[in-house]
Amino acid sequence: MSEKLKKERSRVGIALALFLGLMIIEKMKLISILNEHPIYFLPLYLLPYFISGYDVVRECILGIKNRRPFDEALLMTIATVGAFFAGEFAEAVAVMVFYQVGELFQSYAVGQSRASIKELMNIVPEYANVERADGSVETIDPDEVEIGDILLIKAGEKVPVDGIVRSGESMINTAALTGESVPRSVFPGENIISGCINGEGLLRVEATKCFEDSTVSKILELVEEASEKKSKTENFITRFARFYTPIVVFSALALAILPTLIQFFGVTTGALPKEIWQAHPPIIWLYRACTFLVVSCPCALVISVPLSFFGGIGAASREGILVKGSNYLELISQLSVLVTDKTGTLTKGNFAVEKLCPAEGVSEEELLFAAASAENGSTHPIAKSILLAYQEGDFVRRELLIPKETENRSGKGLIAKVEDSQILVGSGRLMEEFRISYSEEEAESATVCHVARDGAYLGKITIADEIKESSREAILKMKMEGVKEVVMLTGDSKPVAEEVGRALGVDRVYSELLPAGKVEKVEELLKSLEKNGKQEGYLAFVGDGINDAPVLSRSDVGIAMGGMGSDAAIEAADIVIMDDDLVKIPRVISIGRRTVRIATENIVFALGIKILVLLLSAFGLANMWAAVFADVGVTVICIVNAMRLLKR
Repeated sequence: MSEKLKKERSRVGIALALFLGLMIIEKMKLISILNEHPIYFLPLYLLPYFISGYDVVRECILGIKNRRPFDEALLMTIATVGAFFAGEFAEAVAVMVFYQVGELFQSYAVGQSRASIKELMNIVPEYANVERADGSVETIDPDEVEIGDILLIKAGEKVPVDGIVRSGESMINTAALTGESVPRSVFPGENIISGCINGEGLLRVEATKCFEDSTVSKILELVEEASEKKSKTENFITRFARFYTPIVVFSALALAILPTLIQFFGVTTGALPKEIWQAHPPIIWLYRACTFLVVSCPCALVISVPLSFFGGIGAASREGILVKGSNYLELISQLSVLVTDKTGTLTKGNFAVEKLCPAEGVSEEELLFAAASAENGSTHPIAKSILLAYQEGDFVRRELLIPKETENRSGKGLIAKVEDSQILVGSGRLMEEFRISYSEEEAESATVCHVARDGAYLGKITIADEIKESSREAILKMKMEGVKEVVMLTGDSKPVAEEVGRALGVDRVYSELLPAGKVEKVEELLKSLEKNGKQEGYLAFVGDGINDAPVLSRSDVGIAMGGMGSDAAIEAADIVIMDDDLVKIPRVISIGRRTVRIATENIVFALGIKILVLLLSAFGLANMWAAVFADVGVTVICIVNAMRLLKR
């Protein structure tokens, strides 16, 4: 609990103690002179009133001064001042004190909700130890780290920027980023992201990104953006309160004045008996109007609905899921279709050469040497698998050639100029483009790379990708959470894609797609969700590569794999899964559904109670104590309901 909140608690506690003490004195008639002259209680009750509510009165006066009067402060001030004029001192103080109790409870609840998001702020490193060329170590600000700098990270220190481990082995804690409590091992040559905590040993890390482009900075940007993007429910409540408050004020004013005027003219003209005036004097209508104002205060809605969505974002962040705005929680709760990429999303992206199929008269070594030379220097997973296969090959290896020129044909493959030869490595479509005959027998569960040199077909290399262990479980859980259809889009060949789709229980598979083709398919699926001009359900796309960015942007909800995903995908996405665990997707759907359900419960409960007590107060059947419950009591109940989201 913050110091400010502790001071507020003390202030409200003192006011509450004074109020209860005065109530006991008044009701038990402990001081006879006060009960003989009730007006003497006025200055005494004003003491707890101003201790608890001076800031509300001040806010009301400033609102009137700045020509923005219609808010909760105005409702509370008018209602309590009216109650004082009606002689109901205790009830006037009760309204203000319990209103502040509700506000205190709200501040505590918001603090609890912020705590899980605030943990993300603690991942920001305070310094970086840079090893200089002369062997000295300089401690600098993370902002000053340059790409290529060697960083020394001691046990217990945070990784300042993203990089590659050059020496040392350790266990790193990624809990703040991924929600995963089990430490992860890192070895030389492995990537390490900023914000992790080095558990043991000394690591030498080469910086691959500057601080502003590192994972920590990206996360902080996402957290800052999250509060700016409100759900439809939140926007409705904001607009509702804007019009609701002035309507309530003028309705209360009418309730205080119109019945009195009607009675006055009725009695004066003889249309009404004098007993009516005696039974319902003006002070009664003033009291009812004040009760009406207290009941109508929109605190429960204005506080609990945003708090529900804020709690949902906090609950997701504790699981290592970053949601860029509450509107995406609302959308994902109504998810009908989930579209996913294959490589790196459903599969590990750990490609390995499975089989070499050289053409007649071509050796395996020659086939692999040509492909590896063309792919030399490429960072594509398939290229890495070909290079690794050549390096580990059981033959006399030659030094690989370096391509003079390379050209990537999206969705087809690579064209490389190696010495005086043109080498093609890619799909059958690339071979067809250059009118090269190739073997059309496709492997059922592997990607096929055809290789040709100077128009001559050298053979094919089959490359397998391993399916993630969590993929099938994630798809099953998505359907349990209400997702009607899971669709896979991939640039891989049809046999490979269909084999993976069958293994995972995917409903529909579209293969051999270029990036533009993926966008077209998503457009088709989005149109299929429209019926009679209305959208029934929403579509989410899950991806991790640069080529997935356009599809992530086009879908209703874009979900990026943050651990291994590209910066472009993370930028374009609306939800980021920090540890690439697909099971987190049904988890965030569950959080979204629970968030919307709790927000809806709060709206229905708050409006139902308020409308009931408003009607009762207008007819004099509910007093100020009932109004306090309808305002503060309902607010506290709604806040407690919203706080359920913070439980795992």
